[in-house]
Amino acid sequence: MIRRIEIVRAHINLVSPFRTSFATEVDRNLLYVRVVGDDEEGWGECVAMAAPLYSSEFVDGCEEVMKRYLIPMISSLTTAEEFVQKSAAIRGNFMAKAAIEAALLDYQLRKASMSLANFLGATQTKVASGVSVGIQPTIDDLLRVVAEYRADGYVRIKLKIEPGLDIDRVRAVRDAFGPDMLLQVDANAAYTVDDAAHLAKLDEFNLLLIEQPLPEEDIVGHVELSKRVGTPICLDESITSYDVARGALDINACSIINIKPGRVGGYLESKRIHDLCLSRGVPVWCGGMLETGIGRAANLALAALPGFTLPGDTSASKRYFTQDVTTPFELVDGYINVPNTVGIGVRPIAEVLGAMTSRVDSYSITK
Repeated sequence: MIRRIEIVRAHINLVSPFRTSFATEVDRNLLYVRVVGDDEEGWGECVAMAAPLYSSEFVDGCEEVMKRYLIPMISSLTTAEEFVQKSAAIRGNFMAKAAIEAALLDYQLRKASMSLANFLGATQTKVASGVSVGIQPTIDDLLRVVAEYRADGYVRIKLKIEPGLDIDRVRAVRDAFGPDMLLQVDANAAYTVDDAAHLAKLDEFNLLLIEQPLPEEDIVGHVELSKRVGTPICLDESITSYDVARGALDINACSIINIKPGRVGGYLESKRIHDLCLSRGVPVWCGGMLETGIGRAANLALAALPGFTLPGDTSASKRYFTQDVTTPFELVDGYINVPNTVGIGVRPIAEVLGAMTSRVDSYSITK
């Protein structure tokens, strides 16, 4: 039986600044959810940023929603599936919901002696790992960073782009590393449909995809862009649920989907989107939100499902952190092993997380 829910607030620095079209991140304000029962526990990680820049959610807001609305929905016997049904009454707030759902899943699967990977239907024991390269100060810096990641063994490179820092940089990387390197770009909604002719210039570089070129609300704009650009269009920020994913595919707004559990409300909804895409022959891949080992472990379980045919952003721990809060995930010959024990397969290292923690709030479950 669930006895209490803990919200753990902590802080961790990134090994280097990570610049996208909307922000430069140098650290993460961490929010973990811990479900504590009679003889077991479960952990979930909230992926929201400190400010509402990637999405409308931000980490302090997620905590408030959890405390005021979501945790009171939980009883001593609530399952992750039941929580998803109850929390549907709260509009949006997907990242807050996803963190609690993940902790409940970890808890109940540990009690059932089952791994999250097996529960979701994983068919792979390791997943191909790509890496996301932030916008660099110069082209020389970009080439150096890409060379380092290639030397590490990453099988796919993703370049963040924005207007004015796109065509020349992609060309430089393609020329330097050859036509066979798996390469894609991510705009994080930095362009408009009026930039279609400009974005079409990317077609010459044989990219896997252009990720989220237009604002998240402009689904129709992506339909038009898909007609004018030869490179496959992948949606990220726009896809917030199964229903949105189905609609986007129905109108040909994209041909690839990036599934981020935090963005869609959790791993159960992520599996529904995966199953939809698999049934339609649409490739998916698992995006990242600079997760520590707790979130990364769960993402690896998801990325092991059969429809994840493109390398994701499930990079090694050292890509982001000097010291992760769990045993670090390591890249081996371009792959990362999927945890295969119980639950998400990892727990935080108590002394490491303790040194990072600023506050722990505990909420007793009495019903």
